[in-house]
Amino acid sequence: MGLMMRFPFEADFADVQADPDPFVDSVFDALRSDFMTVPRGDGFLDFATFDQGYEALKQTTAGFDSFTPDAVLAAVDRSPVALIVVRTMLGFSPSEWACITREHTGVRVDQGYVRSLDRSIRTSPATPLRASHRRGNRLAALVATACALIAAGADDVGQEFVHRLDKADTRSGLMSVRAASKRGVPYSMLLYERFLGRPFASHRDSVSELVGAIVEIAVENRLIAANISYRKTGRAERIEGFDQAPDFVVPNEFNPKVVIEAKLSEDDGTARDKVTRIQHLAELAMEGVSDNQPRFEVIACIAGRGFSVRREDMKKLLLATRGKVFTLRTVDRLIDATSLASYASSQNGSGR
Repeated sequence: MGLMMRFPFEADFADVQADPDPFVDSVFDALRSDFMTVPRGDGFLDFATFDQGYEALKQTTAGFDSFTPDAVLAAVDRSPVALIVVRTMLGFSPSEWACITREHTGVRVDQGYVRSLDRSIRTSPATPLRASHRRGNRLAALVATACALIAAGADDVGQEFVHRLDKADTRSGLMSVRAASKRGVPYSMLLYERFLGRPFASHRDSVSELVGAIVEIAVENRLIAANISYRKTGRAERIEGFDQAPDFVVPNEFNPKVVIEAKLSEDDGTARDKVTRIQHLAELAMEGVSDNQPRFEVIACIAGRGFSVRREDMKKLLLATRGKVFTLRTVDRLIDATSLASYASSQNGSGR
C-alpha cells in the first residue's frame, strides 16, 4: 500500500479495507484508559473533611459508648458530614437507607429526599442543613434507623447469604464499632472490605455522567474552536431520520452531513454495544444511495480500555466509519482529517 499511514483517518479507505490490522494497532496504541483518574466533581469529600465528621460523631457519642439518635443528631449539628460517616458505617447507598428507614420506622422517607440530603452535604460540607432537610421527622427517622441497625450488628443469615452489616466494624454491633475506633482493625480485613466495595465506587457512581462526558467535551471543544455549526443531542432525544440519535450532527439535524458518536467504555461488552450502534449509523448513511457514497459521514471518537480488547470489533468500527476513528490522543486531528474541515470558519480547531 506504499507509505504506511499511522492512523486510519490518514489513509485511503481502500487501504483500510484491504488490510485493517495495522490500523487496528494504531488505534489501540492511541487508546489510553482513564480508569486511574476520576473527576472530582462538586460532591467529592476529601479525607480531612470526612475526618472532621468522624471526629464530631466520635466526640458527641463519647467514643461510640453512647451511640444514640440524640447524640448522632448533635454530631450532625456540629458537622453535617457526620451523617455521611454514619451512612458509610452502614455501607448503604442513600436510596437503600431511605428504603430500610421506611421499613424500620414506618416514616415515609423517599429516595429523592435522602439523595438530595446526601448531595447537599457533600457539595457544602461546612454549611448547616437547610430547613427543608430539617422539616418533619425524616432526618430523625434516618438516624434512629441507623443507630438501631448498627447497635444490633449482623444477623445470622446462613451459608447462602452475606449480611450487609457483616463487616469488621459492625459485625458485633457497637462492640465492633468501639473496637475499630479505639484499637483499629486488621489491615487484611480492611483490604478485604475494600475489595468487596471497590475504592472510589460510591464517588465514581456519583460522577458517572462526568466520566462519560469526557469524550463529548473533547469533541465539542474542537467544533467550537473551528466555529462549526453543530447540533448536540440530549439523552434519549428523538431526531427525525434516526431511530437512535447520534451525539453530534453537523451542520444540523435537518441537513445531516456529518454525524459523530463520542463514546467511552471501560469494559469490552459495553464497547461492543457501542460499536454496533455506530455500525447501524453507517447502514443508515447508505440507505437510498446508488453511487456507494454515504449520505453523511460517520465519525467515531472513542476512549477507554473497553475498545482495546476485541480486535474484530475495532475492525468493524474502522469499516463502519471508513477509517474515521479518533481517540482523545488524536482528537486534535478531528477537523482537518474529515469532511468537518469544509464547515470550519476558523482554523483554531483544525489542528493545522
